[in-house]
Amino acid sequence: MTTPTHDHAVQAMLAGRRADTGRRRGRVIAALNQAARDGSDITVSQIARLAGVDRTFLYRHRDLLAQIHAHAAEPATTAGGRGPAVSRASLQADLLAADARNARLAAQVRQLEKRLSEALGEQVYRQAGIGGGDDIDQLKARITTLEQRNVELQLQLADRDDELEAARAANRELMAQLNRGRDTPTS
Repeated sequence: MTTPTHDHAVQAMLAGRRADTGRRRGRVIAALNQAARDGSDITVSQIARLAGVDRTFLYRHRDLLAQIHAHAAEPATTAGGRGPAVSRASLQADLLAADARNARLAAQVRQLEKRLSEALGEQVYRQAGIGGGDDIDQLKARITTLEQRNVELQLQLADRDDELEAARAANRELMAQLNRGRDTPTS
């Protein structure tokens, strides 16, 4: 059986708890608004730290958590309210673009280093007197000419082989006709 003083004490404790929760909620909202005005980073940990509450308090109050996430998704305003500065998404997009540009520039640097290495190698090759670029160009042209001549000669040889085979076939046919003419008895 409960006594009236006991019920009154429970009611007083509940009222105190509600008042404390209300004060905490007020501090969270104030911290959230201040962070949005300042353009500072809005995260659950940051708002909890600014409001002087535990993060679990924010997770127990879903409406406050939703407000934090909504503010975090919005672009922050610069000091003086001159418009949006940056958001996490825009920073991530900038980072991805910078990474892609970095990769392109690294590939271009590798390509330029290779070309420079080849040019320097050719220069050293000429200066050392090992050989010259002109001789190489002449030799390449001569190789191309000889390869073309080789193809022409192979085609001529194939034509002559065909003619020779045709002449042999004609000879066989003539020999066969002559042999048939000898085989017939004369009367």
